[in-house]
Amino acid sequence: MTNHQQHGQMGSEEPIELSALLPDDWAALIQKHLQSGEFKGLEEKLTQAYDELGELIQPAPAYIFRALRETPVNKVKVVILGQDPYQTPGLAQGLAFSIPKEIKPGWRAFPSSLRNISKAIALDGYQALTHGDLGHWAQQGVLLLNASLTVQLELAGSHANIGWQAFTDTLIYELASKQDHIIWLLWGSHAQKKKILIESAMTNSQKHHVILCASHPSGLSVYKTNEPFIYPGDTHSCGHFKHVNQILEQGGNPPILWNKPN
Repeated sequence: MTNHQQHGQMGSEEPIELSALLPDDWAALIQKHLQSGEFKGLEEKLTQAYDELGELIQPAPAYIFRALRETPVNKVKVVILGQDPYQTPGLAQGLAFSIPKEIKPGWRAFPSSLRNISKAIALDGYQALTHGDLGHWAQQGVLLLNASLTVQLELAGSHANIGWQAFTDTLIYELASKQDHIIWLLWGSHAQKKKILIESAMTNSQKHHVILCASHPSGLSVYKTNEPFIYPGDTHSCGHFKHVNQILEQGGNPPILWNKPN
């Protein structure tokens, strides 16, 4: 891939071949979908978007499938589902909820959702995040997957209907059908709509998974609903980070190093 492509400025003579960017193991998982007209339509719409808007579309093509590259199919232990890449310039990097390491927790650019994730980690007995790059989670088997893998800056949900929903729904269903004993963290109503996909896959394939739900970590919604991500007064969290490690260790697997224990 050329530098021209990596920075998201692509001409119409260079159509985006998503299937060429997709890691082989994930491509094999959803092979039938990759041959569908829906997927071809996604490639065409993305090519047009990058061609017309360049860097206003994020992340750059080279990072669209970063989550899938860093967490191979047979290494997935945990799935955290997001909605869109960040729509603020300079934040999206291909991993749900993750931002570049250079942006520190005290900075204004540090997203509220990630700030609350850091707070929940600390409430669960680990050190708070010192930066927002969650690549070290991905490398330990935490799939950080957004429902839409691209977005136009400043326009939430702008790519939700170009074909990403069918792509990621297929990926979620096939992953739940083929792999076993994954822990799914569904934060907020959008992620929780995927619960039926996971449960259907379990029923049809006789696989076993654990699904944990809580409110979305962004802004004040973190405290709302019957399953708060963090409880009012910051007294305790939903406990997902601690619970995940308890489940993993009970199954004889190493825990996720969310951050150093306190």
